[in-house]
Amino acid sequence: MTDITDQKAALRKQMLKARREHVASLPGSVSALLFRRPPAPVMEMIPGDAIIGLYRASEAEAPAAGYARFFLEAGHSVALPRIAPGSRMMTFRTHTDPFDESDLEEGPHGIMQPAADAAEVEPGVLFVPLVGFAQSGHRIGQGGGYYDRYLAANPDATALGLAWDVQEVDELPIEEHDMPLAAIITPTRIYGPF
Repeated sequence: MTDITDQKAALRKQMLKARREHVASLPGSVSALLFRRPPAPVMEMIPGDAIIGLYRASEAEAPAAGYARFFLEAGHSVALPRIAPGSRMMTFRTHTDPFDESDLEEGPHGIMQPAADAAEVEPGVLFVPLVGFAQSGHRIGQGGGYYDRYLAANPDATALGLAWDVQEVDELPIEEHDMPLAAIITPTRIYGPF
């Protein structure tokens, strides 16, 4: 492993622990109110006809289900990532039921994803999960590189991070393949646009 890989692994471990502890400390009534709809300055960054890419939150990630319901009700097409077994790439497929999630199935890593026959789309706006972030707009993810590869292949997509405030760090070890975000949204602040 390279020095930067070791730094990322150590930071990832620290940030995952901090995120879990933070979410565990939130009363259910409070966490249910957070991330229900994007703040007005974020909405100004989103074209009215944009396909919205979201994610199915797991392991104390900032929840995105409220955004999925909001955007669907606002008339946007909504999509979630799909990873084929054994693949290192992800595609986005339509997510038509963010209320009951009847259109999802379990995928690799135990993450719920759209079925294989759901229509493949290319989101113009992508809400991205993260483990940690810096005010520069950089993020550190779970370590699989799926979002970095997707964003490198789709440079016109506007990538916005969703995070808890506790996930902010002063700086991150950055590699050439790490893709920055256009903005980061937490329950208390919007960082960016960058």
